[in-house]
Amino acid sequence: MKRLSPLEAVMARTAGTITSGLRRGGRSLLILIYHRVLEAPDPLRRRTVDAAEFASQMDLLAQCFNVLPLPEALARLHSRSLPPRAVSVTFDDGYADNLLVALPIMRARGVQPTIFVSTSYLDGGIMFNDAITEALRVAPRRFDLSDIGLGVIELGDHESRRMAIGRLIGELKYRPASERRSLAMEIVSRAQSDIPRDLMLTTSQVRELRAAGVDIGAHTATHPILSRLEPAAAREDMARGKEVLEGILGEPVRHFAYPNGRPDEDYRAEHVAMARELGFSAALSTAWGAGHPGCDAFQVPRVAPWDIEAPRFAARLVKSYAQRRFARASLHP
Repeated sequence: MKRLSPLEAVMARTAGTITSGLRRGGRSLLILIYHRVLEAPDPLRRRTVDAAEFASQMDLLAQCFNVLPLPEALARLHSRSLPPRAVSVTFDDGYADNLLVALPIMRARGVQPTIFVSTSYLDGGIMFNDAITEALRVAPRRFDLSDIGLGVIELGDHESRRMAIGRLIGELKYRPASERRSLAMEIVSRAQSDIPRDLMLTTSQVRELRAAGVDIGAHTATHPILSRLEPAAAREDMARGKEVLEGILGEPVRHFAYPNGRPDEDYRAEHVAMARELGFSAALSTAWGAGHPGCDAFQVPRVAPWDIEAPRFAARLVKSYAQRRFARASLHP
């Protein structure tokens, strides 16, 4: 992604100043959500940025926006003291490349991220979606999963494999966690795939991130869809993720991100209440839009920056300041 031209940069800054300040009584905060930053492009992960693309995106943020650490940004959001075009950068899940690939890029540009970690995958674990991706990377052209209810999959080029990965992830995502993991591991076994054990952070790497000034947030222990769990199980998973991180870091963990994060679908009012009761000071969703001073501190929206071309990336961010559809506290019990 090339840098914006001087004229495009001026236009982006001007439009961002206007849209981020549209709300009466205070400016808006845009929070970006990433998961991984790859060392090099991966044909099976086309919507995941690689190092070169991420560096360009961080250059654009430095060129056109005011990038703040999330704890400072949230405090200034609610005290109505944000600068125009305020942006924070977050990562979900806890991938090792957040440290190894993304962090050097961000540090060179003065960006301090928050990384939300699902603790059950530390030290060699793998999430079900990654297990499926790695399995279908090497699966045979005709992959028969009909006896476990997933059909016969025809795998030829990268596009057919990407589509199959998306379909399988979609079919398994909302199943009970034990069933989801069991099916994912069965797919891995049938594909005769080796599971990579270095995708996720280690405990020592979490400490290394914190020592580098990175804010660490909680993202549950096992990354369940909270709305699909019994309330007691949901609360236990949220609490365990927080406790494990606090044990690793030796300090309170103040911020939480709902897994998958869509209001009403992935979490509900009871989970908002749980986040408050567990002692978090804020919680983030994946509802699209910008936070504003009147939004619920336990349902702060975020946006996913999919665009690769610099003008489109900048335009998406500028437009997102004005999108606040889910920003109000509509899920309070």
